[in-house]
Amino acid sequence: MKVNGVKVKLTPVSTLHYIRLVYRSALLIAFLILYIMYRFRGGDRVEHIIESRPAIIIIIWAVFTLEMIMRFFPFKLESPGCQKMFARNYAKTGSTSIEIRDNNAVMLVALIWILFNGMFGAMHMLGWLDDGIMFLLCLVYSVCDVICILFFCPFQTWFLKNKCCSTCRIYNWDYAMMFTPLFFIKKYYTWSLLLMSLALMLRWEITFYKHPERFTDSTNAYLRCSNCSEKLCTHKNQLKKLWKDIAEFTEKRIADLKQ
Repeated sequence: MKVNGVKVKLTPVSTLHYIRLVYRSALLIAFLILYIMYRFRGGDRVEHIIESRPAIIIIIWAVFTLEMIMRFFPFKLESPGCQKMFARNYAKTGSTSIEIRDNNAVMLVALIWILFNGMFGAMHMLGWLDDGIMFLLCLVYSVCDVICILFFCPFQTWFLKNKCCSTCRIYNWDYAMMFTPLFFIKKYYTWSLLLMSLALMLRWEITFYKHPERFTDSTNAYLRCSNCSEKLCTHKNQLKKLWKDIAEFTEKRIADLKQ
């Protein structure tokens, strides 16, 4: 790929994110097709159809479980955004000024997320939404999670204002947010995923409050652009440039038509 005329090589970390985007999108599309077929044809519920083939459940559960387990340990193919909590990735800058500017925004994000998903949960408990919709919601979140990393993140842009994923205050909240809808589906494989994601989030928060110096580039050189191992910001910069080019082209076309 090229950014500002300069060729940028796709890093292993970026490649892994693209792989995740592909298989999560495939899961979403496949489940959506099954759900639509179930709704139009009637018969057994879509989740029952999938559960009748336990191998499918085991494979999907194992993939997401493995992803979360890797987050508990230092792993070179993961983003610095989630790896900054480990002591081995703390590189002192010489500064003792810990700049965490987005804690209030973090609480706002948590509140909005709980209220937003609470609405779906209430509709599920009232019988307006079935388990299939909650599974679909979870899969939509899983795809959006990768889109946030690669292309556009509303949390970064509208709330946290962090420079990139590397300094994101809530990076390891992603699985807990992704699996929030599973709280309303009382099955062993749903609650086990949710509990593991909450454990990952809890460890993240405990580490943050014990070692905040690891979470900001003012005190941790590992998070600075010069030491970045993923260059994921190039994707977002490409998108920004595309929108800018479209806006300039549209403005020029309108000006030409007015002449």
